[in-house]
Amino acid sequence: MFDKLKGVEERFLKLERLLSDPKVVQDQDAYRKYIKEHGELSKIMAVFNPYRQTLKELEESMELLKDGDPDIKELAKEEVAALNVKKESLETELKKLLIPKDPNDDKNVIVEIRAGTGGEEAGLFVNDLFRMYSRYAENRNWKIEVMNLHATGVGGLKEVIAMVHGKGAYSSFKFESGTHRVQRVPATETQGRVHTSAVTVAVLPEAEDVELHIDPSEIKVDVFRATGPGGQSVNTTDSAVRLTHLPTGVVATCQDQKSQLKNKNKAMQVLRARIYDAMVREQEEKRSKERKGQIGSGDRSERIRTYNFPQGRVTDHRIGLTLYKLDGIMQGEIDEIIEELTIYYQAQALQHAESAGTQRS
Repeated sequence: MFDKLKGVEERFLKLERLLSDPKVVQDQDAYRKYIKEHGELSKIMAVFNPYRQTLKELEESMELLKDGDPDIKELAKEEVAALNVKKESLETELKKLLIPKDPNDDKNVIVEIRAGTGGEEAGLFVNDLFRMYSRYAENRNWKIEVMNLHATGVGGLKEVIAMVHGKGAYSSFKFESGTHRVQRVPATETQGRVHTSAVTVAVLPEAEDVELHIDPSEIKVDVFRATGPGGQSVNTTDSAVRLTHLPTGVVATCQDQKSQLKNKNKAMQVLRARIYDAMVREQEEKRSKERKGQIGSGDRSERIRTYNFPQGRVTDHRIGLTLYKLDGIMQGEIDEIIEELTIYYQAQALQHAESAGTQRS
């Protein structure tokens, strides 16, 4: 680990020289890139410097243990014990910081929520989940942009696709992919029986042009009349757009806007994110067959969470977390769940990194 940290320090010092170079300052793209990398390495250096100082002090205290004076030796023992605790704490923090960061963490995110089993009740819960995520995002001053929406006509949603604009949005939402199960008494239930319904959530990082080039000639564009609730011009003109990426068969549809051009642009954002997501998943599966154990599967067929309304309970099945705070959670107060998931998967990644390091040595 120390060798790796020395490499980080060398890169950090090189970046400081580059950022003071007038030629680099004039090149805005390069400057922004180096500033971002410098900021990330600064976090590591802020822990590495105290760690190195602790090692030096520990070495000096170990020397004092050889002193013939009993009082000095006793003081040295206490100092060594305290420094060892500090050293272990700093080592743990450094190991976490050295875990490769998900390159998508700072990106905007596209969240797709669809009704599964449960009929109208599933559609109602799609609406509830969308409201939950929207309020969570609003509490963080992130912007929600609806890309596509299919209403059921009874207050529910068959599907909603939305973009969350905000730095770090993907890092917060990425563990939400999967099947969300709801247990409650539907409004239409006359005998008070609890029904179980399911909703699927997919989370996709926004793909930028520089990351994914799509040849316009490989996209089939279909326009059609929007369906479902909407204004007069939405439902009477061919404003809805469906894009099909011919090489992969990936499809994206948008009919939320009155403008065909706006719908096409939004559909393109969704299409790009879906293709990018498929590419990333394929690469990750090639790199590791143990992906589930390292960073969580993100499998959209996996049941990840249950919302039990009669008991006011929410359970995340991946980490065995149960909270009796259903009302607050449905109002967007999901920070505790996201924090616990982040800690869990960081620990998994750390364990994997330590295991890999042991095998190499």
